[in-house]
Amino acid sequence: HSGRIAQQVEELGLDDFGAFAWDLRGHGRSPGARGYTKDYYDHVRDLDAFVKFVAHEYGIPVENMVLVANSVGAVTAAAWVHDFAPRVRAMVLAAPALRIRLYVPFAIPGLRLLNKLRPGTNISSYVKSKMLTHDAEQAKLYDDDELITRNIAVNVLLGLHDLSTRIVRDAGAITTPALILAAGKDWVVRNSAQMAFYENLSSDVREMEVYPGFFHAVFYEQGREAAFARSREFIAEACERAVNDRAHPRQQRPAGLPVDDRVEQRAE
Repeated sequence: HSGRIAQQVEELGLDDFGAFAWDLRGHGRSPGARGYTKDYYDHVRDLDAFVKFVAHEYGIPVENMVLVANSVGAVTAAAWVHDFAPRVRAMVLAAPALRIRLYVPFAIPGLRLLNKLRPGTNISSYVKSKMLTHDAEQAKLYDDDELITRNIAVNVLLGLHDLSTRIVRDAGAITTPALILAAGKDWVVRNSAQMAFYENLSSDVREMEVYPGFFHAVFYEQGREAAFARSREFIAEACERAVNDRAHPRQQRPAGLPVDDRVEQRAE
């Protein structure tokens, strides 16, 4: 929900920028059943509508916008950039949830069956604050936040899975400058999917930074100053270039990913 984004805006420290966020359907103060939407792709359409609203109401051209998104929101952002091809300056994706870790064998087939037999079913999230951050203060803020939705609809989880699969496979259609921030000890999502997405991008300006000791919540972790500093630099560089200027590519191989998920084999 947008209340948690306020801290990111402050710590990012881009004082000469405007920042805009909204509560997803079923989250924060938005209406609807908690953690539910009829179709996950509604979130992508909502992002498109929100960007158009900001552009119209505040007179900000899309060409002067940068997307900053976390986790599941980063998947929504990547899908919007892929499907709608907006001329945004750049996108910063923190620990994009392109493949959620499901610790139950055959979880996806089981969820598809459950969704068929009992549509609209919710499941409780296994994600706890101790899996997100080493920062005790941030963990407490997460635990005490009554606006955080603790469950997710099965159809939404499956929609996220299927959309992510498509976006990773066809990331070559994306030319928007992109910075991916990965958590080296991510217990929530798989780094291998982030790496595959990064490698498939057609963006001439693309970078991936890995923070070896970080848990999933990159912008809420101890040492997050480094992630904010890199994001700030990347955004500033994007705003100095013309929208279609790809003359100075900075394609960097990420380093420091953990052994799991065969990420190192991909990097080689």
